[in-house]
Amino acid sequence: MTHLRLGQRANRGLPPHNRRHGFLKRTKLRLQFTGWLQYIPTAAAAVLLLAAALVGSWIGIWQVLLVRLPLGIGILLLGALLVDLVTVKLGVRPFEPVPRRLDELDTFGVMHKRRSCRSFQNRDLTVSDREELMRAVHRHTRPTHLIGTRLIRLEYVAAPLKVWPTVEAREFIVAVAPRTYDRLSVIDVGRSLHKVVLHATRMGVATCWIGAGADQTSVVSHLGGRFDPAEEHVICVCAVGYRSRFKPIVVRAIELVQHRRLPLASLFFASPSFDTPLKVDRLPFSPFRRCYEACRWSPSSLNTQTTRCIGTTDDSGRAMARFDFCTTTASRYYAPLGLGIWCANWEVGCEALGLPGHLRVLTSDEQGELDTPEPPGYGVSWIADPLGASTA
Repeated sequence: MTHLRLGQRANRGLPPHNRRHGFLKRTKLRLQFTGWLQYIPTAAAAVLLLAAALVGSWIGIWQVLLVRLPLGIGILLLGALLVDLVTVKLGVRPFEPVPRRLDELDTFGVMHKRRSCRSFQNRDLTVSDREELMRAVHRHTRPTHLIGTRLIRLEYVAAPLKVWPTVEAREFIVAVAPRTYDRLSVIDVGRSLHKVVLHATRMGVATCWIGAGADQTSVVSHLGGRFDPAEEHVICVCAVGYRSRFKPIVVRAIELVQHRRLPLASLFFASPSFDTPLKVDRLPFSPFRRCYEACRWSPSSLNTQTTRCIGTTDDSGRAMARFDFCTTTASRYYAPLGLGIWCANWEVGCEALGLPGHLRVLTSDEQGELDTPEPPGYGVSWIADPLGASTA
């Protein structure tokens, strides 16, 4: 009651437009986390089109443009909305089989096949799939696997967490890191969790990275005793399950908009000034061509692609020396998380191509021109091992 009174008193002191903004934000979050926001745009568009048809009919002119066209589209949208509500919101849908495994695909085929899943079947993972997935979790979070020195955890949660815009998700992997901010820990979360995501993809299990679209209170409450708010911080969650072909129209639109990527010339460079694109088709960089594409298609927050890479050669200029991964923004979480995802795809790709190397954080002296206080911020480097450095 005390907190409520303080909140009300503070609210009365705000300008009217600020109070309206706060009300709209709360309403939006309520719709978002109760699972109704996905249907509002479709309903609003249908109502506007039907209203336009009504006005056109009243005016009595331009029958095709002002009556028939909006009327037809409005009815179609209402029909689609009804189907979405029944099949997705209410879960009344035909039987959907468990997707098959993708063991026949090579490493790059799996990375290219992986897509964010926005709608899941209303069934749990099989016991064997869940056990295999958790073995991958344990394998990729071992202390010896991490870049940094601080431990991270990937916790499995089977509960209806409040997330958006993904629908019907009921199983999640929650990434937990130390509460005291550590950039390498966030990079390790992205790198470790994405390797689990790739393993899940090969299993036929769909995944969806969720950051701001997850309600922290909901996540923490379902972690229960496995989470210490005084010492730990939830970085992100990843929904896991079986992909459903039933999804709201708005979700389909989001998937279409986000399925875009920058060209390689905007991501890979030959100098710290980021003004010279890396010659990815020429030696000694051409053997990594499939790795460049794998990183290009890596998931990132809203597909903003905030990671960049600088390729350098040895003193002779004929052999590959290292790749430096940096971020383009000062984001404390999303950018280093995306950088970690890049590292996962890069490592897995190099291993598949037989290009030996390892990730290491360079010292300030080793970074040289990369050691700048402003973005792009240095993250980690992939250094070619002696055998790999001579690959040409």
